[in-house]
Amino acid sequence: MAYSVLFTSSFYAQDTLAKKEKWFTLHAQETTVSQYKPRFNASYSGDHSLSTKEEWATTLTSTIYAGIKLWPHSIVVINPEIAGGRGLSSAFGVAAFPNGEAFRVGSPEPKLYLARGFFRQLIPLNKERVLQDDYDNKLQQYIPTKYFAVTIGKVSIADYFDDNSFSHDPRHQFMSWGLMSNGAWDYPANTRGYTPSAILEFISKKFEIRYAISMMPTLANGNIMDGNIKKANANTLEIKYKYILNGQQGKISALAFYNSAHMGSYTATNIISTPDSINPVFIRNDYSIVASRQYGRSKFGFGLNAEQNITNDIGIFARASYNDGKTETWCFTEIDRAFSIGSIIKGTKWKRKDDQFGFAYCISGLSDEHANYLAKGGLGFILGDGTLNYGNEHLLETFYRASLLNGKIIPSLVYQLIVNPGYNKDRGPVSVFSVRLHLTI
Repeated sequence: MAYSVLFTSSFYAQDTLAKKEKWFTLHAQETTVSQYKPRFNASYSGDHSLSTKEEWATTLTSTIYAGIKLWPHSIVVINPEIAGGRGLSSAFGVAAFPNGEAFRVGSPEPKLYLARGFFRQLIPLNKERVLQDDYDNKLQQYIPTKYFAVTIGKVSIADYFDDNSFSHDPRHQFMSWGLMSNGAWDYPANTRGYTPSAILEFISKKFEIRYAISMMPTLANGNIMDGNIKKANANTLEIKYKYILNGQQGKISALAFYNSAHMGSYTATNIISTPDSINPVFIRNDYSIVASRQYGRSKFGFGLNAEQNITNDIGIFARASYNDGKTETWCFTEIDRAFSIGSIIKGTKWKRKDDQFGFAYCISGLSDEHANYLAKGGLGFILGDGTLNYGNEHLLETFYRASLLNGKIIPSLVYQLIVNPGYNKDRGPVSVFSVRLHLTI
C-alpha cells in the first residue's frame, strides 16, 4: 500500500517575478514505522488471526522520485524503491490494518523494485498559467489552469483517485488502511500497491474528472499481474467538485469502480466444516474459495469523499464506501462497507505552525456472504480466525507529528484502538502504539 504526492490541481500562485521552469526533478523519502501491541484476550485464533501475544514490528520504505521533461507539459518518471520489515502478525487479522506502510510479503528482508515508471502529458485547454512547484514526481513549471492529461505506465492508482488533503498518506498522516483511503474500494494493485494503468484526466479550477483502466494480479494480493487484460481489468471513475465556503477551501468527490479478475465467489464456495475435537468452538475448513475461482467474476462499488477547511488551522473530512461483497477481496483489504470521519489541527496556537495533531474514527463491515464464509472457517488473504462471532470493526486513531528542518524530518507518535479485530467480537480490543519517522530530501 504505497502513496505519494498526488497529481491533482494543487497549484501555487504565480510569482510576480517569474521563476525558471526546470527540466528535471529529483527527490527522495525514507519512512520507518515501529509498532508495539501488548497482549490481548481472545477466545480462539486461526491461521490468519492477529496474534494475541505481545508483539513488536518494524517496516522501512525508501523511495527515489526522479523525473525528466521531454517537451512542454510532459514528464517521464522512475521511482526505484526499497521496502523491508513486516507488519504486526505479518499483516494478518485486522481489516483496517494499523500500518499503511506494511505489505503482505513472505520475507522481511529489504528488496529493491520499481515502484513507478510512467509517462504523463498535459494538453492545455486555456492560456491561463499557474506555477506548479518542484516536488515528488512534479516539475517546477507553469501549467494551465484547465487541461486534459494522459498518464501511461506503472503507477499507484491511489496517487490519482480518492485524494483527501487530511487523510491519504500513511507516511505522515493517518496510518490505518481504513483511513488512508476508502476501505471498500478494492483498488487495483500488486502486493506493494502498484499496477500498470492508463489514466485520462480533465482538470479545471472547479471540477476534476478521472478515468483509469488498470491491470489486476493473477492471485489475490499477488505480485504478478494478469496478462489476460480482456478478462482481468479494473475500471475506476471519479468526479470531484472544488469550492470555497466562508473563505475556506472544500472538496467533494464520488468514485465508482468495476473490477474483473480470476476471482472466487463466497456464495459459490462449497465449504465442508467439521468441529475440532479438542476445541469445539474452533472450526476447521476443508475447502477454500480457491476452488471457485474463474474468469467472469466481478466486483463493483463506490466511494464518497468530503473535506473542508474550517479555519486556516483546522480541517475535517469524511468518507463512505461500499462494494457488493459477493466475490473475494482481490487487491486491498477485506472491507465491504466503511465510514470514516476525522480532523487535522495545525500547531499554530502552540507556536508550532507546521506541526499537526490528528484524530479519526473508522467503522468497517462485511457483506453477509463474506461474513458467512469466514464464520465457516474460510480464509481470506487478510482474515481467518477459524470461526466468527461477527461484529463491525471499529478503529480510533490519533497522532501528533512534528516538523523539523522545514519539514525535512517529520517524527510522529501514533496511538490506535481496534475493537472487534477481524470483525470478531470474541477477540480484543487491541491497542497499538507507533513511532514513525519520515525523512525527505
